[in-house]
Amino acid sequence: MSRSDALAQRITRLVRPEVQAMQAYHVPPATGMVKLDAMENPYPWPGELREAWLQVLAEVSINRYPDPTAAVLKQRLQREGGVPAQAGLVLGNGSDELIQLLGLALGGGGERVVLSPGPSFVMYRLISGFTGMWFEEVALGEGDFHLDTGAMVAAIGRHQPAIVYLAYPNNPTGNAFESAAMEAVIEAAPGVVVVDEAYEPFCGRSWMPALERYEHLLVMRTVSKMGLAGLRLGYLAGHPDWIAQFEKCRLPYNINALTQASAAFALDHADRLRTQTQALCAERERLFDALSRRPGVAAWPSDANFITFRTAPGRAAAIHGALRNDGVLIKCLDGSHPMLTDCLRVTVGTAEENASFLQALDSALAG
Repeated sequence: MSRSDALAQRITRLVRPEVQAMQAYHVPPATGMVKLDAMENPYPWPGELREAWLQVLAEVSINRYPDPTAAVLKQRLQREGGVPAQAGLVLGNGSDELIQLLGLALGGGGERVVLSPGPSFVMYRLISGFTGMWFEEVALGEGDFHLDTGAMVAAIGRHQPAIVYLAYPNNPTGNAFESAAMEAVIEAAPGVVVVDEAYEPFCGRSWMPALERYEHLLVMRTVSKMGLAGLRLGYLAGHPDWIAQFEKCRLPYNINALTQASAAFALDHADRLRTQTQALCAERERLFDALSRRPGVAAWPSDANFITFRTAPGRAAAIHGALRNDGVLIKCLDGSHPMLTDCLRVTVGTAEENASFLQALDSALAG
């Protein structure tokens, strides 16, 4: 037996079958592109703010471990995020780590279920698999991607999920579900319900106040979409008794000292970030109007910082490739889910980036 065959056999024997069956999450290279594929804030900090930030970083003792509780940062997040005073917080290296923490704490053995409407955030399914949970999806409503309350409540009764994820607004469809439908799902759930508010800055509505009404409700957010994607910081708010259990699965020092200092500084200047968010909301409306006027394009209204649109049958991949050849990178959703056939998703960028995208899209549509 060759060394390569022996290695392959060892991997097959030791790596869990569900992990072997997975595909790693792929991030395409974007150097030199107009990057409109990842829902990032396109605006850099102005010069004077950057200089003040660098002065803060210069004072960080990087020879010491970071504050394991991130107490100062939690205070800023509680204040700026409108987190109820009695709620607890656990921080993660982005929302992805928080989803993993939930799976580690509530999963294992492959018997417990994670339930989510779909299509939705791909990491719910992916992380369920490698934390030993079974993932169940309930299709969103045809046409407008509404939350199908009857189907969700029936699935909850059938599967008794340990975790229900509700992305609000939903990625990749961009819509915020109706409040009555959300409440019906929350009240029917036997486990925890996680409302994922990654795009809350662009939505203007939040379930954070509902933490005072529902002890099994958790609200998850990230600072990525408000202009701090490079920091990789997410936070989960909920009843302190839940948070205490999740903290047991959090690795110590998971939020490094530079991230803690940078995020605290940014939240002290949250007015600047809100100004950028308002500008992106205005650009979103202009971009949606422009897409809606393009022949062969059907765009869905969005409460987030991206817009999903459908192309003519069979053209999505070719249009995506043509855009890339013109130096514009967006997300091809075609093939990722049956309800997203012929669909593409574009992040809202600056006025100049959006104009470049539209010009490239016109060329691709004409081709």
